[in-house]
Amino acid sequence: MTKLALYSQDLKLLPLLTSALKPQVDLSLESDKERFKEFAARAEADILVVDFDCNHSSFDEQLAFLGEIADSSIPIVVMTDDLRRSTTTEFLLRGAYDCIGKPPSLPEFKVVVRRACEQTALKKELERMRHAESLRHCDQLIGTSGRSQVVYDLVRRVANLNATVLISGESGTGKELVANAIHNLGNRAALPFVPVSCGAIPESLIEAELFGHEKGAFTGTNGSRAGYMEKAGEGTLFLDEIGELSLNTQVKLLRVLQQKEFCRLGSSKPIPLKARILLATHRDLQQMVEAGTFRSDLFFRVNVMQIHVPALRDRTEDIPKLARHFLNKYSKEYEKPVIDIRPNAMELLVAYEWPGNVRELENAIQGAVIMTDGDSIARSDLPARFQIEENEANDSPHEVFGDTFCDLLNQYKVGLVNQAVVECHGNKTLAARRLVVSRAYLHRLLRRVPEPLQEAAEGAA
Repeated sequence: MTKLALYSQDLKLLPLLTSALKPQVDLSLESDKERFKEFAARAEADILVVDFDCNHSSFDEQLAFLGEIADSSIPIVVMTDDLRRSTTTEFLLRGAYDCIGKPPSLPEFKVVVRRACEQTALKKELERMRHAESLRHCDQLIGTSGRSQVVYDLVRRVANLNATVLISGESGTGKELVANAIHNLGNRAALPFVPVSCGAIPESLIEAELFGHEKGAFTGTNGSRAGYMEKAGEGTLFLDEIGELSLNTQVKLLRVLQQKEFCRLGSSKPIPLKARILLATHRDLQQMVEAGTFRSDLFFRVNVMQIHVPALRDRTEDIPKLARHFLNKYSKEYEKPVIDIRPNAMELLVAYEWPGNVRELENAIQGAVIMTDGDSIARSDLPARFQIEENEANDSPHEVFGDTFCDLLNQYKVGLVNQAVVECHGNKTLAARRLVVSRAYLHRLLRRVPEPLQEAAEGAA
């Protein structure tokens, strides 16, 4: 049922319009301006009808009131006893959907209401399609966890803005996928997306690669060449791993971002920077600023809007969906009928710490698809590191060390774990990262520590 909210000082209008519109329309009347504005702001109606009576308010007051409620997406029908062209034109310019006379012609009013309802339905459908389109462009950003949803929301917010965005996160978390989603979801989607790995380009070539060069700019140049900033055109330039740039290159990048122009090497002719700039790093730029290895002015220039991509260990609820996504990808690529991951294998995947994040998970599933001979991935199909941890997990949690090779090896492992926990001041997550093992594996080793060592580790924690 269509909900129609009427603002009027004329209490006789409500029964008149209700009898004409029911049962298709649920109509309510409000005679207080402030309460009606609150009602409009909450968007609790499909159509707003405003009765402007010249006896109760001036034309300027009417326009001001209309302007205050016209910010909502709800169609507004103005009912007025002044239907001069200049008056109705002004109402339409201030956001009214249509104007009708007072007292209203009921057949005309029904037609206006029906058309307004159609407009509301079209707006809702358009919004649904836009949301579906946004999800399509974020289809590589897989995950339903709260942390993932925060990233998706920020991607949608910045997509159409010509603002510099810094994407941070550990290696393998999918920072380039986030940059791609921003580009594809925004108004530059049909234009080039140019990714540049700053850490993969030698220091001696980085400026020529970014800005381009003219013939003879340096030894070995046979002609002029456009750099990545020109190749991006009015699209998106994605500078990955900007923490690897030297201080000298940072100065030049800062100038480009501030002046919105650059010059090819060997030329003094400025070229406008038309591309949108997205940047990414796995480093802590704030710490680099404090250490003097990253310029503070560049940091403040690029850190206008930051999207942090969480580590996979911080969104473990996304692991099953990611694992199945990679399973589908590689089963199709290798033309193998692998359709599922067994529950005990999935348990291992969820319990693992994933120091290499999503990239490591993808590689693990890719290898498992290659290894399996059945239609589902078993524990034995997972990489060797999972087998080692599984075998360790089956050991007694409080084993007594002896003099065999395995005993001595276990003692050595326990000693390393104990020392790492103490050096990390009891922070077991940090200790696991330092040793490049999973946190679950570290805890299992700690449970095997003989009593004196166990007490020391717990005392440090």
